[in-house]
Amino acid sequence: MNLKPIVTEKAVMKIESENVLMFRAEMKSTKEEIKKEVEEVFEVKVSSVRTQLRDNKKIAYVKLNKKYPAMDLATKLGLM
Repeated sequence: MNLKPIVTEKAVMKIESENVLMFRAEMKSTKEEIKKEVEEVFEVKVSSVRTQLRDNKKIAYVKLNKKYPAMDLATKLGLM
């Protein structure tokens, strides 16, 4: 699977306020696959995954466990 982080004003606000990271995912990927990949690649725990289909793209909203601040992960990825 191929997850690409999204860096927009809305994405940054979600990182700061809700501990949520946004990724562009493949259309065929499931919530469980997205959760598993984020946990394995970034070594964090995921609380929930929500998805949205927009303009023939799948956007994944990944909420991290409170023990893992999304701001720290965003900084490691170079988003902040």
